[in-house]
Amino acid sequence: MGRSRRRKKLPAEPVEANIESMSHDGKGVVHIEGKATFLVGGLPGERVRFLYTQQRRKYDEGRVVEVLQASPERVEPRCAQFGICGGCSLQHQAPAAQIQTKQQALLDALEHLGKVEPETVLEPLLNETPWGYRRKARLGVRDVPKKGKVLVGFRKRGSSFVADIEQCHILHPRVGQLLPQLSQLIESLSVKRQVPQIEMAMGDETLVLIFRILESLNEADRQALAQFGAEHQIEIYIQEGGLDTIQPLSGIPADLNYRLPDFDLSLDFLPIDFTQVNTGINRQMVSRVVEMLDPGANERVLDLFCGLGNFTLPLARRAGEVVGVEGDAGLVARGRANAERNGIDNVDYFTANLYEPLEQEPWLLQRFDKALLDPPRSGAQEVLEHLPRLGVERIVYVSCYPGTLARDAGILCHQHGYRLISAGVMDMFPHTAHVESIALFEKG
Repeated sequence: MGRSRRRKKLPAEPVEANIESMSHDGKGVVHIEGKATFLVGGLPGERVRFLYTQQRRKYDEGRVVEVLQASPERVEPRCAQFGICGGCSLQHQAPAAQIQTKQQALLDALEHLGKVEPETVLEPLLNETPWGYRRKARLGVRDVPKKGKVLVGFRKRGSSFVADIEQCHILHPRVGQLLPQLSQLIESLSVKRQVPQIEMAMGDETLVLIFRILESLNEADRQALAQFGAEHQIEIYIQEGGLDTIQPLSGIPADLNYRLPDFDLSLDFLPIDFTQVNTGINRQMVSRVVEMLDPGANERVLDLFCGLGNFTLPLARRAGEVVGVEGDAGLVARGRANAERNGIDNVDYFTANLYEPLEQEPWLLQRFDKALLDPPRSGAQEVLEHLPRLGVERIVYVSCYPGTLARDAGILCHQHGYRLISAGVMDMFPHTAHVESIALFEKG
């Protein structure tokens, strides 16, 4: 019989160290006897005392308990639960320093992973305010008898438990300031222990909250939810199973949409559709994409991973023709409807899984002057080889993860003959370590 493995007991006393740099997920990095340790709550250049929270074979983790010498970038976090709640990781760093850290993370990734360097570094796109920006989120719900209430909010860092917060400063205030009332609402339901999450989706005006329900609601529950929605001008949806069970409590679908004023567009979407969480940055980002791609009236543009038309339709206002390709058939249907609703007739949409072989796709038989890529976190590696064959001379690549952007930049430059003209970041997720970036490539 093999010996059971016992968890190593962590050191009880704080350790003093100098923070050397910041990791990609917003933790301070120190080396203790040559071993990397990642610290929650630390900033580069600081001397701190920390406690170990985990020790692994290749690296350790810890949390800062005292700052002995603070960085000039350090600010007082707005949230009292910062460091406990997993919704934020950078509230202790000044917003201007956050975006510079992200810009450097992008440039480092391009250099080390892609072996490329942009000819020009773009100025970051910034928020008017870094607070109350988030319009899409999934909140945890948990009945905690020991606290005498239901907790509603983001989950604790590295845990399945829900953080005990009274107000969330990154959620749009219509939800961020409503957490205690949501707690009281769920406390009043007969199924309060069978509500594991609430999903938020918000357009320019309409707010939808989707309550995940593991047991059927009784009539009193439905009346309580309906009354809450009416009092707070919220459209209440219920999800009793998979995504196909999501339905409005009233039976009448919500009118969800957002506007892109620079292009005289309004895009409708469903509560479960992918949309950008930050409306202000999205509007700036769309304008920057169109400016960088600069489509001419006689040019054809290919928009890969097009979603419901966030970039497709603005590009169609300038280009001769735009072809959008997306793997989600529902998003393609909404894209077509949005084109028709906005009076755009120079767009064609195709449904295709861009991570599978594409040789039989009809749009691959066409020619394009320019292309836009806006892939998920996994990047766009599988489609890159097609771009030069299609005649694409200019590419704009929008990315939510600098690692895969850097990998794909290396492939475009070293294997397919493109140059990295410019790159930069956009502050889509203030106070978190998420990096939204954009890059321009040209052939030759």
